[in-house]
Amino acid sequence: MEAVYLAFVLMLSIFLGFELISKVPATLHTPLMSGANAISGITLVGALTSAGSGMDAVASLLGAVAVTFATINVVGGYLVTNRMLGMFKKKESPRQPEAPA
Repeated sequence: MEAVYLAFVLMLSIFLGFELISKVPATLHTPLMSGANAISGITLVGALTSAGSGMDAVASLLGAVAVTFATINVVGGYLVTNRMLGMFKKKESPRQPEAPA
C-alpha cells in the first residue's frame, strides 16, 4: 500500500511542477534558474558526503556518479544563466569613423 502512496505523491508532484513552471513569465526564468543552481550546489555537497563516507564500494561508486552528475548540472546551469543574462546587456553600437578636418 505504501507504493500506491508514493506513486500518488510522484504523480501529484509531476503535475504540480508542470503547472507551476508553465505559468512562470519569461522575465522570472533567470532568477529561478539561479535559485535552482543553488539547490543543485546543495545536492553536490550531499553527493560529496555520500562519495566520501567510506561505507561500501557500491555506495562510493554511486556517490562518485552523483558528484559527476551534480557538477554537470551546476556548471551547465550557471553557463545557461550567464548566457541569459548576457542577452539583457545593452549592445554597443559600432563607432563611426571621424571625418578628416
